Amino acid sequence: MIPFVKMSAGGNDFILIDNRRGIFNPLPSLIQKTCARKLGVGADGILLLEVSRNVDFKMRIFNPDGTEPEMCGNGARCIARFANLLGIVEKKTIFETKAGFIQAEVSEEMVKIKLEDPKRIELYRRLDLDGEVLTIHFINTGVPHSVLIERDIDKIDVVKLGPQIRYHLDFYPDGTNVTWVKVLDKKTLKIRTYERGVEDETLACGTGACAAACITYLLNLTSPPIDIETRGGEVLKVHFSGSNDKITDLLLEGEVKIIYKGELLL
Repeated sequence: MIPFVKMSAGGNDFILIDNRRGIFNPLPSLIQKTCARKLGVGADGILLLEVSRNVDFKMRIFNPDGTEPEMCGNGARCIARFANLLGIVEKKTIFETKAGFIQAEVSEEMVKIKLEDPKRIELYRRLDLDGEVLTIHFINTGVPHSVLIERDIDKIDVVKLGPQIRYHLDFYPDGTNVTWVKVLDKKTLKIRTYERGVEDETLACGTGACAAACITYLLNLTSPPIDIETRGGEVLKVHFSGSNDKITDLLLEGEVKIIYKGELLL
């Protein structure tokens, strides 16, 4: 039996396992079964807390399809609180991901993380989608995101359009996450995200929230800090500094909730 904790951050839910002793073997088939809704525990991913030689610990994340992405914003916030609950860290920590080192600060349910500076920013990119040309804005906030600005995102068929952009040849072979953004005012955005690896719309996406905030700032539509209204109804706050078309000191903040604890019977 493998102990786990189920957590939710902004609507993203994760299965967290203390894997410092290597008790969980992340086989794709096992991950798929465990993350399956109704047939398994059900989650947007599995987070493994492992030993790091350089910092407090290492985070590995696995998508429901069994793939291992570079990073996950809301997942990083969950694992920071998990490490705090395990007594590995106190309020402040720094941990390792495939996308680099992440700093975090835990204050009970509120968790703030500092991400690596965004890269590969490309505004006003044209994408041919079966004859229809879309304007997207590309950015990597730990993982790649294509951002589209829309007036009414509630009418977007995310499940239909998401895969068409996610698997577009322009983004081969890594693919891209896709985030639709509605600007409510200079300080508030509403987003919907189709997540690579989950292969569906999720109730929230931390790196997607950061991508939306950064892109709208670069388009002179917003100014930090920016509140992000997620599909699940919770609000994430994104802080950063911007100058000369560059984004630095990128922070993601919001609640992390413990849903329940349990044991996996393998």
